[in-house]
Parts: sequence; C-alpha cells; structure tokens
Amino acid sequence: MKKIILLCIVTLFTVGCSRRSKLADAYGNFEANEVIVSSESTGKLIAMALNEGDLLNAGQYVATVDTAILVLQKKELLAHLVSMNAQIRQVEDQISVIDQQLLNLEKDLSRTEVLVAGNAAPQKQLDDLNGAQKVLKKQRRAALAQKESAVSEKNAVAANLELFNEQIFRSRIINPINGRVLETYSEQFEMTATGKPLYKIANLEEMQLKVYVSGGQLGQIKIGQTCQVRVDNGKNYITFPGKILWISNEAEFTPKFIQTKEERIDLVYAVKVTVKNDGTIKIGMPGEVIFEQDT
Repeated sequence: MKKIILLCIVTLFTVGCSRRSKLADAYGNFEANEVIVSSESTGKLIAMALNEGDLLNAGQYVATVDTAILVLQKKELLAHLVSMNAQIRQVEDQISVIDQQLLNLEKDLSRTEVLVAGNAAPQKQLDDLNGAQKVLKKQRRAALAQKESAVSEKNAVAANLELFNEQIFRSRIINPINGRVLETYSEQFEMTATGKPLYKIANLEEMQLKVYVSGGQLGQIKIGQTCQVRVDNGKNYITFPGKILWISNEAEFTPKFIQTKEERIDLVYAVKVTVKNDGTIKIGMPGEVIFEQDT
C-alpha cells in the first residue's frame, strides 16, 4: 500500500514537472507572406492555367489577357514607322543633292570671281551665282528642318511601339514567387481589368508565428535569436526550430485572443518568429514559443 502511495506521489510530481516544463513564453498564430497577383491589363482572360492548391514556381506562366486589339495597333505603328523611315531617307537624299549643288556652285563662284576681277565676265554673272547659293542654302536649312521633324515623329512612334510591346508583355501573367495557390478570384474567359485580383499565393514552406510579449520579456530576446516553436496536435506537442525575425518598436494593447506568460496584461510587443514548415503548420493555426537564453 505504501508503495502504491509513493508511486502515485512520484507520478504526480513527474506530471507536475512535465507540465511546468511545457509552459511557453508567448502564444500566437501562424501567418504566411501572402501575395495577391493582379492583372496588369484590361480584357478577356483567354487562358488561366491554375487552380486552388496548385504549387507554382517563380517566373511560371499562369494566364493571358486577350491582346488582339493591341497586336493590331502595334501593326499600325510598325507600318507608320516604315513610312517615317522612308520619308527620312528621301529628305536625306534631297540634302545630298543640295550639298552637291552647293559644291559645284562654289567652284563656279571661284572661277567667276577671277573672271570678273579681270573684266572677262560681267558682274551680273557673279551676282546670279551668289543669289543661287543663298537659295540652295535656304533649301538645305528647310530640308534639315523637315528631317528633324520626321525624326521626332519617328521617335514618338518608336516610343508608342515600346509602350504597346510593354502592354502586350504585361498581358501574360507571370507568377512572382514560389508558393501554393490559396485562392483564385477569376476564371478563364471572364473579363478582367488593370489592378483586378486574379489569385492569392503564399510560400508555405516558411511560416511566421506572430506572438506577443510583455515589456519585461524584451530584455530576453533579440532579432536573429533561435527559439523553439511548438504546435499542439491534440495528443502532444510538435517542436520546430525557429528564429526571431522581427520585434515591434511600439507597444500595443493585448489582442483578446492572446494570453501571455503573465496571463492578461495591458501592453505587449509583437514579435515574429520564422519557422520551416514540413506541411504540419497551417495559416491561422495557434502556436507557442519558448525563447532560448544565450549562454
């Protein structure tokens, strides 16, 4: 009988010690870095290659917005660009002809000046050549202005062409991060618009446990410090290694669903702990953390 009583006492003591060892320093819920991917153009979704639960890679193609009108407008700009290049070449040919005429005229002027100086040619002939030179120079300036205008218009067309290329490129939706699709907001053949959400994705391989600590606990923790993260599966605790990712600089009132080590207190500080997830942890699942003391 004494042995039984002693065994009961030892068992209760062991359980009591076990429960005390299971007390956590802070409690909270798991979060993930969720990204909502939106459309960057307006039109019909002619393709949508994803479903809720799909595992996607960064850079993976997932959807296309109809670009038929954009492609037709691009063809029109390309035709205009070809026309402007032809116009510029034509003006450049005119300038080359004028330059050659001016070169020939300068030779005639040199010879005529000599003849006029020796009274072998009339002054009027020299005056006519000088007048013709002035006309050619005006024509050259006008041709240069015409070329400058054509080049400016060509540059404007080229800029518009780049804009259409960018719009066509953005019509292809490329997944930005590695992760799993949590929700979809659009279906194939639906109309979408710039800024309209298409789906939500999150990297569930690395989760964050957001907990709250009192001011008295702040001196025990620092960013980069390792810790233990635990989740209750209903029978026992599953422990994961964690690392403190972020500590809030401002105090806030304790959320109603949180109980800290000191039960209920008025002001706490938010702390985020990053955890590698093996698939056990889900978004919103409660968890707790035990801060490891530096030795």
